[in-house]
Order: sequence, then structure tokens, then C-alpha cells
Amino acid sequence: MIPGAPTLADVEAAAARIAGWVRRTPLARAAPLREPVEGVDLTLKLENLQVTGSFKARGASNKVRSLASEEAQRGLVTASGGNHGIAVAYAGWRAGVPITVFLPGRTSAEKRRAIERWGAEVEIHGDVWDDAHAAAVAFAAESGRPYLHPFADPAIVAGQGTLALEILDDQPQCALLIVAIGGAGLISGVALTAKSRNPKLRLVGVEPEGAPTLHASLREGRVVTLPGITTAALTLAPLQSAPLNFELVRRYVDEIVLVTDEEMREAARWLWHECGVAAELSGAAAVAALRAGKITDPPKETCAVVCGMGDDGLK
Repeated sequence: MIPGAPTLADVEAAAARIAGWVRRTPLARAAPLREPVEGVDLTLKLENLQVTGSFKARGASNKVRSLASEEAQRGLVTASGGNHGIAVAYAGWRAGVPITVFLPGRTSAEKRRAIERWGAEVEIHGDVWDDAHAAAVAFAAESGRPYLHPFADPAIVAGQGTLALEILDDQPQCALLIVAIGGAGLISGVALTAKSRNPKLRLVGVEPEGAPTLHASLREGRVVTLPGITTAALTLAPLQSAPLNFELVRRYVDEIVLVTDEEMREAARWLWHECGVAAELSGAAAVAALRAGKITDPPKETCAVVCGMGDDGLK
């Protein structure tokens, strides 16, 4: 057991807890197409159709619903590159509790407006998520409000893992799951859940070349802090992950591959023009790894998670 890590039972409990707060998103077959890889019968888990536009609604809803009412009513604080902030703002709106979201200055105006539309307050701090995180933690401590970490929280990880329950219910024969990595909350939950259900299933994580946070950490055998971020996929771009996620990835993820921003952009264009799927750069990362040949010998039954909506890959 990994200390503090959720179990499959926690993921199953999360699925029951967030029912009615999130959507069961479709698993769509990309075929009949010659691309992205001949011989692969690719399916797409369309979390771009999730409420708030990304998988983040799962973890945020599970966390907010797990809190005691009196604790939540004080107000909740989080830091985000965008999608987690929108999800927490949504969950706070559903629960009727005030939310403050700290964002780095590079966050798109569109994501900031989405957070504000759900009624949350926005604070801008620094250039990267790690800067916003530090400011949010300090604000939470000073104000006495709970801080909702976007990835280093067992309730968040369990909520994200509910995505894998749906995939394996809909496609039990799935042999390969491809998942984008930011802080590693999503892949932690998905890998834990999928491997608990089917230990033979292969898990491949995908990071941008300009933010290889977990790739570098696994190489060093410890959580490392990157010297900087050079990717435009800001929702995949923390300087550092966390011990909980690192240990879950090290145990359950078979491989991490890196993709360029242009490879993500090309994948986003392919998703739009061939499948009618609007994915942001991070949302296209899993498909990018497959299309760019970064994954060796992908099996016929392959599933890629389209983790977030957007049009930045089309610009």
C-alpha cells in the first residue's frame, strides 16, 4: 500500500458520491479511419464533453462532497492552471459555498471568465501554477479556509479514477490506456483503478516536452522540480508533482512518453477535422503520442482520453 493513496473501493464510492454532479461521458470509436495508426481500433474517452469541459469536475465534485458542511461553508481555496479552477468553482456553486481560485498570469482569459461565471473569485499570482499554488496555500492558512489541491489529494485522485471505471465498463477488452499528465492527478486515479480491475492492461502517460515533470522525476527516482516551463499546454505544466502522485505513477504506469506542442496541435486538428472533437492542447496529448509514433506496438484495443475541451490547438 502507498501511504495516503485511495483504493479501488474509494474510487467506487466516489462514483456513487458524484452521480448527478458529473456526466457519464461517451466512449467513441474513431474508426473507420486509416489514421492515427493502422491496425489500431482507437476509442476516445470524451471528457471534453464533461461538465465544465474537462475530467476535473470528477475530482472537484468528490472532494467538495466529501467535506463536512461546516468546513466547506467557511469557503474553499484552490490554485489552478484553469480547468481545476473551473471545476472547483462549479462544485462550489452546486454546494452553495464560496470559492476563491488563484491562477497564474498566463491562464487564458476564457478560463478565467468560466471560473467567474460559476460565481468564484479569481486571484492572479505569478507566471506558473506553482506560483499561484504557493499564494493560495498562504491565503488558505491565513483565512482558515480549506485548500483543495488539484492533484495531491486522495479524494481528488479517487474522483478522477471514476473515469477508468466507465472506460472498463464500456470497453472491458481495452488493452492500452493513454492518458495526459499535468500534476498526475488524472493518471494516478486512472492507473490505480484500471490496474486494480485488470493488472494486464497497459498504461502510458503523456507529457509535453516543455514540461516533463513526471518523466524527469521517474528518471531521478524522486520528485524533482523543473527549472522552467516552455510548453503552451499550460494545464499540463506544473514545475513539480507530489509524492502521492509520484508513487502511484511509479507503481501503476508502464511508460511515460513526451510530445511536442506541434504534435499536440496536429492531433487537435485531426480530432476536429476527422472526428468533430474540440480538444485543447492538453486534451489532444494522448492522441498526439499515438499519431506521432511515440508508443511502441500499440494493441488493437487502444483508448485515448481526450481530457479537456478548447480551440487553442486550432489557432
